[in-house]
Amino acid sequence: MTHHGAALRRLTGDETLVRELASGLADAPISPAERAMLEYAIKLTRTPWAVREEDVERLRRAGWDDRAILDMASIVAYFNFVNRLAEGLGVSLEAYWREEERLEPGGDMRAEPPVDPVDPCESP
Repeated sequence: MTHHGAALRRLTGDETLVRELASGLADAPISPAERAMLEYAIKLTRTPWAVREEDVERLRRAGWDDRAILDMASIVAYFNFVNRLAEGLGVSLEAYWREEERLEPGGDMRAEPPVDPVDPCESP
């Protein structure tokens, strides 16, 4: 997940957001729609057999249309597939990802590699 944090940091330029999301969703400064999306992604990742029509309805109530929900499910499924395939084959991150993770938001190298964040899927 660390390299996803590096990508989010690059996209948003918001170190606080990245840090808050790495700590968990409870206090993250995100909109209700974003929270619903992330909770859906977590549920689809961790317990796909438990996803029900009510979960999709919750996304609709949060303002997501059916196309966006299809995109969410497709992206979550794709990343889960790729990650499980890589894990199953013992694939490691390429060196350029490890170097990128050490970059500060301004582009300076960190003295130490980042500590793995708390899994946001874990309950506090």
